[in-house]
Amino acid sequence: MGASKLRKNNHENMKKIGILFGQERSFPQAFVDRVNQKAEKGISAEFVHIDKVFQAEKPEYAVIIDRISQDVPFYRAYLKNAAMGGTAVINNPFWWSADEKFFNNALAVNIGVPVPKTALIPSREHPDDTTADSFTNLVMPLNWDAIFDYTGFPAYMKPFDGGGWKEVYKLHDKADFFDKHSQTKQTVMLLQEEIIFESYFRCYCIGGKYVRIMQYEPRNPHHLRYVIDGPQPDAALLKTIEAYTLRLNQYLGYDFNTVEFAVRDGIPYAIDFCNPAPDAAIESVGADNFEWVVETAANYAIEKAKTQEFGKDNLTWGQYVRSGAAGSPLLSKGDDKAAPATAKTAKVSLPPPAAKLAAAAAKTTAAASKTSAAASKSTGTKATKSSATTKTSSTSAATKTSATTAKAKSAATNDKAAATKASKPAKATKAGTASKK
Repeated sequence: MGASKLRKNNHENMKKIGILFGQERSFPQAFVDRVNQKAEKGISAEFVHIDKVFQAEKPEYAVIIDRISQDVPFYRAYLKNAAMGGTAVINNPFWWSADEKFFNNALAVNIGVPVPKTALIPSREHPDDTTADSFTNLVMPLNWDAIFDYTGFPAYMKPFDGGGWKEVYKLHDKADFFDKHSQTKQTVMLLQEEIIFESYFRCYCIGGKYVRIMQYEPRNPHHLRYVIDGPQPDAALLKTIEAYTLRLNQYLGYDFNTVEFAVRDGIPYAIDFCNPAPDAAIESVGADNFEWVVETAANYAIEKAKTQEFGKDNLTWGQYVRSGAAGSPLLSKGDDKAAPATAKTAKVSLPPPAAKLAAAAAKTTAAASKTSAAASKSTGTKATKSSATTKTSSTSAATKTSATTAKAKSAATNDKAAATKASKPAKATKAGTASKK
């Protein structure tokens, strides 16, 4: 066999890992470089290159990491076509298209993960090509008193499928709600309980098994949110956060995601956990976290490439979908209290200073168990007067559906006018919310 033909055969047998991205730069380049530096036999990485897309064509890539299709519908359709031919897309484009935050919260409740109380609110205006007659089944006015009693005030309102700090409002009372809701046009919203937190964590989860827990301060400027020398985390709390992170991702089926927790009275509430293209820029996450996410993503992509086969479904499907397809219960008896089955093999990491704090916390907890209850209590984390909001997430720009009727508009306007004649309060700022794309 000639040298040129041998090179051609080697190229054709090479499994390619691609990364599909938009404006970000540091993570895509570092990811490609890291995969190639590992020099795994028969595997290479590159930026995805698209010059044409034909239906049902054999994919070029064994694995694609998707960082942008939530904003580019053309890419989402391309990825579904590639997945049909056997590309292992990270994350599953079919599930990502179906998912949204209200469903996320409902699922969390059903699998035993604490979340803020949340209500779904119809859009203020009718969607295009609909009228009041399109909403025959929607009772108007809604039972606003029951909704407000459920979430309480202050509360936060945000799009049910949004992201990027867009349309997030802190609401202080009914009048504030009706005023802000009147500005939301065709956006279906969530009304969510405020969580006053004493500590806060953001967690990478890759492959449903590798976890990095990071101390996080959502009220800081973006580049200062990853706390390096935060308060001492409790070892038991970190273990609970690890278990909840794994459980959420295993049920949702995300290969690459972040979960954020606001800790109130020692209980970690999952605030934002639909982030299938999470921030991974070195300038915001910091060098240590960046190194972890690049290395772990590279290893997991190689792992997927080794088992991938063209002509087969190589997507990750979460336990929610798999249990439904099998006709089995969402949870087995006792599962709501137990850690996920793979938790013992999960990789849980903290930035170096925090890791030392966690180790110290473990020793303190062990010592405290042999002392009086008062001594044990002294090891707890001291609560601070910090407020958190629920968050927006890294989701696709879904078509906004559902609406209130014209009658509801009139009722809401009258309620608002009667309650307050003050000028419209400003939208919640980043300092008052924990929302992000």
